[in-house]
Amino acid sequence: MSIKHSSVVDHPCEDVFAWHARPGAIHRLIPPWQPMTAVQEATSLADGLAVLGLPGGLRWYAQHDPAAYVPPHRFADDLTAGGIRSWPTLVTRRWRHTHEFSDRGDGTTLLSDTVDTTVPGKLLRPTFIYRHRQTADDLAAHRTATEQGMTPTTVAVTGASGLVGTALCAFLTTGGHRVIRLTRSPGGGSDQRYWNPADPAPDLFDGVDAVVHLAGESIAGRFTEDHKVKIRDSRIGPTRRLAEAAAAAADGPKVFISASAIGYYGYDRGDTVLTEDSDRGDGFLADLVADWEAETAPAADAGLRVVQLRTGIVQAARGGTLALLRPLFSAGLGGKLGSGRQWLSWIGIDDLTDIYLRALYDHRLAGPVNAVGPDPVRNIDYTAALAKVLHRPAVLPVPSFGPRLLLGAEGVRELAEASQRVTPAKLLGLEHGFRHQCVSDALGHQLGHA
Repeated sequence: MSIKHSSVVDHPCEDVFAWHARPGAIHRLIPPWQPMTAVQEATSLADGLAVLGLPGGLRWYAQHDPAAYVPPHRFADDLTAGGIRSWPTLVTRRWRHTHEFSDRGDGTTLLSDTVDTTVPGKLLRPTFIYRHRQTADDLAAHRTATEQGMTPTTVAVTGASGLVGTALCAFLTTGGHRVIRLTRSPGGGSDQRYWNPADPAPDLFDGVDAVVHLAGESIAGRFTEDHKVKIRDSRIGPTRRLAEAAAAAADGPKVFISASAIGYYGYDRGDTVLTEDSDRGDGFLADLVADWEAETAPAADAGLRVVQLRTGIVQAARGGTLALLRPLFSAGLGGKLGSGRQWLSWIGIDDLTDIYLRALYDHRLAGPVNAVGPDPVRNIDYTAALAKVLHRPAVLPVPSFGPRLLLGAEGVRELAEASQRVTPAKLLGLEHGFRHQCVSDALGHQLGHA
């Protein structure tokens, strides 16, 4: 059985093929709703081997076929055996995936995926819809950056293995940029450097154009004093020392981008529309974010352009709140939290990576920037949208004892039932284009129901 999916991508054939050939492409193309991860990227589309991880420690080995490699028009890979952990995947009997790129003569490309397999085409269609949209949207974001004067850039990233870091690093490398992952373990290749948060090395940022600082203890969890200390200690000191290292580098970065959070505005601001000029709110997270952002001062004082991305609730099937809610809603047990009237300022993970890219090249962005979608929604509307995307009802309110058991009373107030109606005023003022204008589109793309 042969399954084919085609779409027109508004970019030249050479650019579309090159995007697929760069490091990170496999990470950008694996559908996030599938229980699959990239263990090893193919070093070459001509004859490389890609290894995908499956539940239970199983492996999927995709061997690229040299005979089918015709750049920039075609490459192909075949399912192959790779040891005992790959044997169960061979039950499909065959899987040959041919990727074709046809120049349409007008600067656009007909992108086609053809799979020879026994797997029903109905199961694969959402995968290829996702892959083609990712390809087109990523290329569009990088083209905008190039048109605005961005050239190949070397970016040092902390927190590169986290949810946002993994997506951002793959997004940057497929765009032709070099990413240096700052890790807390010595060793690694040329694109990794050891970072000691307590005492960064003097040469940490040699040859680096920009820094993206994402590292920090997860805020999710029961708000015990111990947990709050860990959250704070993982951000305050390390951010200051990193900013000092960036400021002191002789051949170092000109841009310092630090993750931040909309918690700055406090846990309950009612229906007030919040912009970057709004006052700081009340609560643990408001205090934390204010202090966290202040620790970037050494970089700003040294003349670096500093951007603090106040991030909303990230919508990503692989992590965060969506990964927690998805099983509940899929079982038909989802519903509103509390009154359901609280505002949720969300951001799709691909829109978030676009905003980080823009912060790297757009010199008009400095200081706090609200990294949220253009249309915040109330909790009751969010739950209705998620239920609709999953084709499930959402009529059962979440019992109050559930979030309290997981987060504690303070955690419920600061996280689960927080209400912040935040708008991306600075980005809208620059006419920034969002991939997902509404939360339903972001959820559908992440969950395979576009």
